Amino acid sequence: MKSLEELKRLREETIERVELRNSKEGIRIVVGMATCGISAGARPVLMTLIEEVNKRKLKDVTVSQTGCIGVCRLEPIVEIYKKGEGKTTYVDVNPEKAKQIVAEHIVNGKIITEYTIGNYENKES
Repeated sequence: MKSLEELKRLREETIERVELRNSKEGIRIVVGMATCGISAGARPVLMTLIEEVNKRKLKDVTVSQTGCIGVCRLEPIVEIYKKGEGKTTYVDVNPEKAKQIVAEHIVNGKIITEYTIGNYENKES
């Protein structure tokens, strides 16, 4: 730290990041971060989602993590909770898909059905 102004700026940035993760309003993005999710690659997915939300300055979007979502074979799993839309569950997510989810679903309001659990389950039948 070189100055009080730099410390204040750092404090404001940190508060913004915490508010982004803890907000209960708007859109919630939840990443399964149990051992199964982490071993399948959930950490880079979580970091990509946070980076994309921050880069786009999306104030009404919360990115958080949870434990096991319950379908370990489909990890990494990302759930989107959007008011009036309910929950959308994306499976087998990687950082590239995470970027697309933010761009298409979060920003443009278009669910990417090919990445959802319903589409995955239909392919297995």
